[in-house]
Amino acid sequence: MPRNKCPRRICHSPDIHLFKPAGKPLHLMEVVVLEADELEAIRLADGLGLYHEEAAKQMGISRQTFGRILEQARSKVANALTKGMALKINISHAEILCDQENNQLSEQI
Repeated sequence: MPRNKCPRRICHSPDIHLFKPAGKPLHLMEVVVLEADELEAIRLADGLGLYHEEAAKQMGISRQTFGRILEQARSKVANALTKGMALKINISHAEILCDQENNQLSEQI
């Protein structure tokens, strides 16, 4: 039986939760689901340019776990972009949000 996931600190919740190629109805395409922690990993590493160690610290996880999450996220995004799939962002109810201004915990969804 696998271990429970430790809570991840998520400091960004997007306003838009679905991206899809133009010109093709959603019901005709596959949907790739990007989890909240995967989006946060991409935001920290690729968007803000943080080193894995610092990004992992901000998310409250180990560097190795951060690396795995980031690898999964990049793979999902690459597949969605290259294969014309929709990309849905899943904001889980098990994630911890933090105050974006000072990276402090603010609430649990």
